Amino acid sequence: MGDNSNGYKIISDNRQARYLYEILETHEAGIELLGTEVKSIRAGKVNLRDGFALIRNGEALLLNVQISPHEATSQAFNHDPRRTRRLLLHKDEIRKLTGQTQEKGLTLVPLKMYFKNGWVKVDIALVRGKKLHDKREDDRKRQDQRDMQRALKNL
Repeated sequence: MGDNSNGYKIISDNRQARYLYEILETHEAGIELLGTEVKSIRAGKVNLRDGFALIRNGEALLLNVQISPHEATSQAFNHDPRRTRRLLLHKDEIRKLTGQTQEKGLTLVPLKMYFKNGWVKVDIALVRGKKLHDKREDDRKRQDQRDMQRALKNL
């Protein structure tokens, strides 16, 4: 890894989540992985788009995140691409998130996966689904920003 060994290297970013959901807070979590999964992550073969997290029996679980099988490893020793993976959070964080997801009906989604000091980390966001009018409002704001930038550039 060389120059990124002590730094922060983004592997996968779930940009669609920022469009679909209103992000209320984020938590950094470690993730329990198999060796072949780490090799695939290093190669950037991760898709967070359909992923979500659940709290079950006092454990945080990451579901539906695709980590492609490692190409150079035989299928007998490879991992299931969409297996459920355990997220590593403090008990207090898990307890807090349990309350918020159960009482307020909020959802947990992965925003990005990255290497931090050689460890794979996932940013998990507590989110509320946006209504259609919220998405339209965001689109309108983005378009207005673009129009303003264009107008300034042409001056």
